[in-house]
Amino acid sequence: MPALYAALALICLLGASVPAAAEPIYQYRDAKGAIHLSNRKLDENFQPFDYMRLPAGTDQAKIVPFIRYYCRRHGVDPGLVRAMVEVESGFAVRAVSPKGASGLMQIMPGTGRDLGLADAFDGANNLEAGIRYMRALLDAYGDVRLALAAYNAGPGRVKKGGSVPDIPETRAYVDKVLARSGVR
Repeated sequence: MPALYAALALICLLGASVPAAAEPIYQYRDAKGAIHLSNRKLDENFQPFDYMRLPAGTDQAKIVPFIRYYCRRHGVDPGLVRAMVEVESGFAVRAVSPKGASGLMQIMPGTGRDLGLADAFDGANNLEAGIRYMRALLDAYGDVRLALAAYNAGPGRVKKGGSVPDIPETRAYVDKVLARSGVR
């Protein structure tokens, strides 16, 4: 249990010390329409963003490159995060759950504050915070099923070395995300 508390403290520190928009991001759309993102201007084709906002109604094809970028940055499987976004919000940037979770990755307000997320409806920032949070949960639990359960039900309901809590919504969430992601 001390390791879990240490990991949760790290999550809070990360949110407080790392502004989501600290590094510039550059985008380039190639001739085939693929979007390439980088934290460096690799050549003259890459243009800087005024920290990008993914507006309401943004289609999935525009969101997936951001998922790949932040997953690469934080070492999380992009297939897993894509499935999480699909299940959490259906790729709706302005989604709000009945419990108050907001944005693409359906981040609760308290968790968002801990992660330094100023605007849950800023799609890029929401993705970055949610992926950073998922990385911390994967590190804390060492198991993708438990990390997903903690993401959905809250870390307090998932004990390290334990199992997915007996909450029907959480069990269904874990199963849906894993089925769509291909991650085991």
